[in-house]
Order: sequence, then C-alpha cells, then structure tokens
Amino acid sequence: MNKVYFFTLGCDKNTVDSENMSYIMDESGFEVVYDIEESDMIVINTCAFINDAKEQSVDAIMQAVAYKQENPGYKIVVTGCLAQRYSEELLQEIPEIDHIIGTGRLYEIAELVNGGVRCDTSDISSPIVESGRILSTPDHYAYVKIAEGCNKRCSYCIIPKLRGKQKSRKMEDIIDEVTMIAEGGVREIILVAQDTGEYGTDLYKKRMLPTLLRELNKIPELRWIRLMYVYPETLSDELILAMKECKKVLHYIDIPLQHVNSRVLKLMNRHIDKDGVVSIIEKLRSSMPDIAIRSTFITGFPTETEDEVVELAEFFRKFRLDRVGVFPYSLEEGTPAAEMDGQIDDDEKIRRFEYLMEVLEEISDEKLSERIDTVMEVIIEDKENEGVYSARSYLDCPEIDGCVYVYTDEELSPGEIVKVYIDDSMEYDLIGRLYK
Repeated sequence: MNKVYFFTLGCDKNTVDSENMSYIMDESGFEVVYDIEESDMIVINTCAFINDAKEQSVDAIMQAVAYKQENPGYKIVVTGCLAQRYSEELLQEIPEIDHIIGTGRLYEIAELVNGGVRCDTSDISSPIVESGRILSTPDHYAYVKIAEGCNKRCSYCIIPKLRGKQKSRKMEDIIDEVTMIAEGGVREIILVAQDTGEYGTDLYKKRMLPTLLRELNKIPELRWIRLMYVYPETLSDELILAMKECKKVLHYIDIPLQHVNSRVLKLMNRHIDKDGVVSIIEKLRSSMPDIAIRSTFITGFPTETEDEVVELAEFFRKFRLDRVGVFPYSLEEGTPAAEMDGQIDDDEKIRRFEYLMEVLEEISDEKLSERIDTVMEVIIEDKENEGVYSARSYLDCPEIDGCVYVYTDEELSPGEIVKVYIDDSMEYDLIGRLYK
C-alpha cells in the first residue's frame, strides 16, 4: 500500500482541497500518513497567488526533491495553483517530479497517479465533485468551501485563469456536510470561497449567502459560523440582516478592500469607489455595533502616489478596522496590472508597506486595549503551559488573526467555549482569566 503525505501551502481554500484529496486517496487504497518519514509519496498542494507564495511552493518542491534523492523510489506529486500555472516550467526544470495535477483535476488525483499520468492541467473549469474529507484542522473547527473559481477580473489577480469561473456548490450538499462535521464535534465553521458573497449566482441566479446562513444557523451542534472573503459590493442589506439575526453567525467579516483611493480602485478593476467602501463600513457598524471587520490592502500598485499611501493611512486611523493585512503589490505576468506603466520599485513598495504596518500596529494596540475589563466568549485552542491556554474570540480567525491567552487552574479542552475576563492586551492579542 502506498503511504501518502500531504503538504499544503497557501490559503484555507487549498486546505479544503487537500482534505478532499486525502479522502479520495484513502478511498482508492492509499494510506494517508502525517509524518513524511512514514510515507513513500508526497502531495505538495501549491499556491501561486503572489511572488512569496510561489517561492515557498518551489522551496517545498526542492526540499521534497532532496528527500527523494536520499530515498530512491520516493514519489513527488505537485498540485494546486503553481502546478496549473507553471506546469511546463516544472516539467523542464524539476524532472524529479513524478506527477503534476492541475486545479481542475484534483478530484481525479488517485486515478491519475495510479495511471502513471505525468501531467494533466487540461481543464480549470471542471465541475465541483462532492466527496468526503479527512479534516486536517483541529477537531473543533473546519473550513467549508462553498464555491470555486471567480467571475471578478481584478487587474492584479491571476486566480480566475487558474481556477476558472465561479462554480457554487449545491446548498443541500453544504448543509449535509456541515451537519455531518458538526455532529462529529466541529463547533466552528469558516465559510470560504474566492468570492463568498457571490455564492449561488451561477446555480440559483441570485446571491444565496443570506439563505445559506439562515439554514446553517439551524444546525443544533454548530456554535459559530464565520464569514471570509465577502467582496464589498456583495454586502447587501439582506446579508447584513441575516448576520444580525442568526445567533450563530459571528459578528466578524472579512472584506477584501485592497485600497480606498477611488483612482487606484478603478485601476484595480474593483467594483466600488471610496464612498462605497465608507458606506459599507458605516452600514455594518450601524447594524451591528460590535462587528469586527477584517480586510486586506495592497500598497505599491502601479502609479500609486505618496499622497494615496497617506490617504490609505488616514483611512486606517479614521475607521480603525479590527484586523488588517497589507501586502506589497506583486507583479503577476498574465494580468493587466503587469502591463501598466508606472511600476513601483521593490524597495519603495517595502517602505510603504512598513509605514502602513506601523500605523496599523498602533491602531490594533489601541483597539485591543479597549477590551480590557470586559468579558468575552472564547473557544479554547490549546494548552500552552500549566494554567495557560490559547483561545480565540469572535475577533480571531484561525492562523491569520490574534488570540486570547486564558489563565485558569481549571482543566479546559480544545473546542470548549468559555467566558473570559480580559485583564490586559498586546498589539494583536488579549490576556484574561476564566470568568465564572
């Protein structure tokens, strides 16, 4: 029996892909193992969204090649976005790779590997195939992908060329999956897609995320529902109302804004301007005063001026979003932005990035200090030391946000939801004690 080890890079959507592929391999006679030294095959599920992600993916492949040289007969399978985007280059430059499987062939991984197919990146628009999953996240939370692909054409983004047009999953399939994993002990689900807010427009001819939230809210064992990657133009009054009325839907939302200057947003081919961004934030806060807003921004986009960077910093200071990520613009061949005049020097992009991160660190420190002397509900993650646990509040999505350190003499279990009195704060984390 072939023993296969999965190594996943990139976003949480890739995590779900690896979990699906693990199940398919397991059902096809492979044994999924969690230590590379126990395996005779590695599947590297890659990312190619920005330069840093590409470099990490290539580094992982080269480490596997070195391992293969020490272990003759070992097999290397490369999947995901890097495989789809650079299959020819990978074949030529790294002949030690045994199989390259594109984004549209992930559900056929066992068949392709068993059949000895060297490379198949022929279709990025294959339909979503419902399969089981072998969860790789801790037992108490799971990512749930509700759609694949994207119909947006942001000028800096290569993803539609790697993942195809939007393909929504049937609502009943999502509900069945969430019901099953909730009955198995998962307490928090995190809804993800390339463009979560557009869920259903291809299948049902309308945005169906509000309806999906109301249906998931009915699942008895489920406690928390978290929303990621909701584009601002899809934040309808209906969706905001569903978030407000569904008790299990956390007052947390990730909105990829990317910039606030209207000129830059237009160059990015975003379907909103600065006034629209401000309106969305004000509407969310008016409806849910405790809403935690997370977002990502790009600095150093072609032709971005110093004044527009300052405008972005002033926006941060005025609207004080709860969790923010900033990325230096990554030039991606094959995108319209890559052909634009006014490309900005890498050193200048880094300078702008560091300036904005200093602003954001100060804001995060201030906002979290406002939580001192309040009581918050948290989900326990792990035991750090005797009497100290790491946990997450509604403010914290796994892996990308902060955490809450909980002090208590009581024994707590991962996935347990408890109340904590907040005593102190740091730039991105909170500190508290079990509240009775």
